[in-house]
Amino acid sequence: METFNVVRFNRIALFVVFFWFGFLKVIGVSPAEELVSLLFNKTLSSFMSIDTFLVTFGLFEMVLGLIWLVPKWTKYAFWVFGFHMFTTFLPFIFIPEVAMNENMTLTLVGQYIVKNIVLLGSGLFLYSNHSDECLANDEIELASI
Repeated sequence: METFNVVRFNRIALFVVFFWFGFLKVIGVSPAEELVSLLFNKTLSSFMSIDTFLVTFGLFEMVLGLIWLVPKWTKYAFWVFGFHMFTTFLPFIFIPEVAMNENMTLTLVGQYIVKNIVLLGSGLFLYSNHSDECLANDEIELASI
């Protein structure tokens, strides 16, 4: 499989995950709402209401998903994504009882969080192939002139 196709697949995969998960938050049916609310109560509750935060956070994720689709915005997407991924691991610090059992095994929520390492790998792959992809796109545009 050509690298260009793998890059395109990763872009679409990240778009689907972030846009879908964000949309679920915006319409109020996200299964992650309870986890987000617990973390919100420990960190940001003095700044805004949870309802406002969930919609804002959902819109943020939807926009992040869209940004991944634009190769020239990969650098920006990657750094915003990196910050977002950092925040997804905060339950291990602020509400560890939700993420881990007493014997240091992951709960279902903990597994949900740790799987973000795969998303990080996908984002890092896109970031590391970003200049090659832009060159390939430029060559395609030049060839069509």
